[in-house]
Amino acid sequence: MRIFLATTSLDDIRWATAASLIDGVVATPTIIATELPTADAREVVTEIARATKLPVCASVAAIGATDIYKGARDLAKSVDHLIVAVPFIEDAVPAIRKLANDGVRVAATLIYSAAQGILAAKAGASMITIAIDTLESVGQDGPGMLRELRAAFDHSATECDIVAAGPSGASSFAACAAAGADVAIVTPAVLRALLQHPLTDRGLDRFLGDISRRSKPRRAR
Repeated sequence: MRIFLATTSLDDIRWATAASLIDGVVATPTIIATELPTADAREVVTEIARATKLPVCASVAAIGATDIYKGARDLAKSVDHLIVAVPFIEDAVPAIRKLANDGVRVAATLIYSAAQGILAAKAGASMITIAIDTLESVGQDGPGMLRELRAAFDHSATECDIVAAGPSGASSFAACAAAGADVAIVTPAVLRALLQHPLTDRGLDRFLGDISRRSKPRRAR
């Protein structure tokens, strides 16, 4: 499963890239507004794209097909490895097909059912983004929906990535992977948390203790 990092922090992006832990970056308007509320969104995305060779998933400030298409095409001029996040609503569907025909990758968002995911892939989206945290906040089974969509895509040999956005921790992350997600979108805090486990800390303490108790070898005279 590939991992996309949801952040605008260049330091976090560089750290995760150097450690070979991520395969892309997500900088949607929500993330930008949260982390850099006074910044120009396009400048932020362009700066991220200059800092990494990984794919950058970003949105344009529009919901109509014509405006989405024009905005995405314009953004693609400055971001070679762009993935455009497009809300899967009726008005935006024509933009997905036009962008796909132009060779621009599209991640369909605001998808909360397998039926929506199937239609988005048919419209030309190369990625289907499912907000696991949002589904679970209303009592729905996020990994269950991933499995349903995975089965549908496998049955029809549909070439479209399933993206699990917002797994909250190790258990949720692993459940998404087991359910067949191709990509997981996580924050830097969650990514760092995935590296940790209480037993790992306990094992490290024991290892260091064992090292400190070993007698030092004598030097030959």
